[in-house]
Amino acid sequence: MARLPVIVGFGGINSAGRTSFHQAYRRIILDLLPQAIQQEVLLDLATITNIAEYQNGAWLTHDGEALDAETLIDTFGEEILARTLIRRIHPSLFDVDNVVIHKSSALTPVAEGEKLSFSVKTRSLPDNIPANWQVKELSKTHSEITVDGTLETFIKDSKSLSVKAAGQLPTGFDPSKLYQSRNHPRGLQMTVYGASDAILSSGLDWDKVRNVVAPDQVAVYAANSIGQMDDLGFGGMLKSALMGKRTTSKHLPLGYAQMPADFVNAYILGSVGNVGTSIGACATYFFNLERAVEQIKAGKVRVAMVGGSDAPITPEIIEGFRTMGALAEDTALLALDQLENQKEPDHTRSCRPFAQNCGFTIGESSQWTLLMDDELAIELGATIHGAIPAVYAYADGYKKSISAPGVGNYLTLSKAMAYLKNIIGVDGLTDRTFIQAHGTSTPQNRVTESHVLSQAATSFGATGMPVTAMKAYLGHSQGTAGGDQLHLSLGVWAHGILPGIITSNAVADDVYTDGIKFQLKHEEYGKDHFEAALLNSKGFGGNNATAVLLSPNKAMSMLRNRYSDEQLATYQDKNKAVQEAAQAYNQAMIRGEIEPIYRFGFNVLGGEELDITDKKIQLPGYQMPVDLNVENEFDDLV
Repeated sequence: MARLPVIVGFGGINSAGRTSFHQAYRRIILDLLPQAIQQEVLLDLATITNIAEYQNGAWLTHDGEALDAETLIDTFGEEILARTLIRRIHPSLFDVDNVVIHKSSALTPVAEGEKLSFSVKTRSLPDNIPANWQVKELSKTHSEITVDGTLETFIKDSKSLSVKAAGQLPTGFDPSKLYQSRNHPRGLQMTVYGASDAILSSGLDWDKVRNVVAPDQVAVYAANSIGQMDDLGFGGMLKSALMGKRTTSKHLPLGYAQMPADFVNAYILGSVGNVGTSIGACATYFFNLERAVEQIKAGKVRVAMVGGSDAPITPEIIEGFRTMGALAEDTALLALDQLENQKEPDHTRSCRPFAQNCGFTIGESSQWTLLMDDELAIELGATIHGAIPAVYAYADGYKKSISAPGVGNYLTLSKAMAYLKNIIGVDGLTDRTFIQAHGTSTPQNRVTESHVLSQAATSFGATGMPVTAMKAYLGHSQGTAGGDQLHLSLGVWAHGILPGIITSNAVADDVYTDGIKFQLKHEEYGKDHFEAALLNSKGFGGNNATAVLLSPNKAMSMLRNRYSDEQLATYQDKNKAVQEAAQAYNQAMIRGEIEPIYRFGFNVLGGEELDITDKKIQLPGYQMPVDLNVENEFDDLV
């Protein structure tokens, strides 16, 4: 009997705001929500963006003015919203109009026969003096250099990027200020915030969870797709020598792509359980999700934290994608809208999935999903936000261009549809399932992915499966994009509204539409309409994945076939307290009263502290031991 992997907590941060309690989803459909919920979203964003601070029952602005909630929103509401979603990159990350570069130059004397001469600090002299240099001491601190011939130099310059839009985290949000960040790269700062949010959003006491789960039955599967490429990670390591700076001891180790998983184990959960990092470009989140789902179904893992944290909004990464022709440049956006007398396009509409478009928009995000097997969730009274029974991942086969799409996504989506049909039937698949598309906003993606979606949908008899794409609001957060898709899809069952691709005015003529319906506007279907969602990813290099997501109602209806009425009644009683704790956390987050979990140097164990026998390993701080009665699956061969 396979165990059902259920979602009991989720959280993080992206350009729409905090993910837990559907806050980021609510930001996207804000205008359709009741005023009370709108106020909650805006207050949460006011705290995140540091526009106001909650003190003594009032909201205190930077000017020291104490405002009530209504006045704060009336005064700052538009500014708060402008700090979210895709927009012009804010100087808090870097100045897109003045990006520092260096130009290679050769300096020669003006007059023939003359020599170049200049002075420098003696300590700045190179260790290996060029053969055509003559060095003369001027003082204890300075030397005169005379060059016979040409001097090869790099001259500092700056340039304006042709790509100026991104799905940046809410302007004013600085995760480094929320804990002792110790020069951590931005992606790892976001990890601490996002993973803490997911754990605390569950309403469960993690120490109590650890008391009922063996240490080796907890797992963390997380990654990012590029590594930490800012100046505090790999980026600093690669640039430091060329910039005349020193490589630090943190540049290399903190740059690794598995660091989000390592940080969660070492500083948040204190886990000694299974750990793994799967990397597959845009499909990275789903690759890690697949591993968690399979391990839980097999009974090898009872609790799994799946996550990703990508911070790729750097000049170097943007320039790398731009030279591939992958990003939406300002000039192309202006041409797309036929705007000849306008300096810049509307950056908020730079990402237009399945419409006339010109490239994707890069984004940053940290997303974390807490999964449990159904038995543990029922035992603890955990809130079940949905279930993930399967994830499929396949490659493209032989390729000519490594970046070109191939056939793998046809396999992942068709297998996912076939699997889902066996759970909710043909009608459930074709009439009560929506598709969260990869939807990057490139001309190639709009054609190739729409063909995949159309072919799969029509093969199963669908005539109008709704298709949406969250990158229209968030941008493409690379390896974490699947987490954005997953968590924003959960909001559909909380509010009954399927967000539309409102940045796209119309579907492009070369997009395939048979069997599917591109959702170009927000539409209310009702909380109980959809039974499932299919989350799709078409990754660079042939990394394709499709995840099957079941609604919370469908998950609970399935569990009623496994548990008695008495067991479920007990579960509901326990769940009341869990939900109360979760809601208390949400309100405290809105008021800015909760700090991320960061346990540096907390309960560090050494081997001498373990109690080891041939039957078990007992770890201090863990009630349940690691069982050494390991089954041999190959006993027929021994």
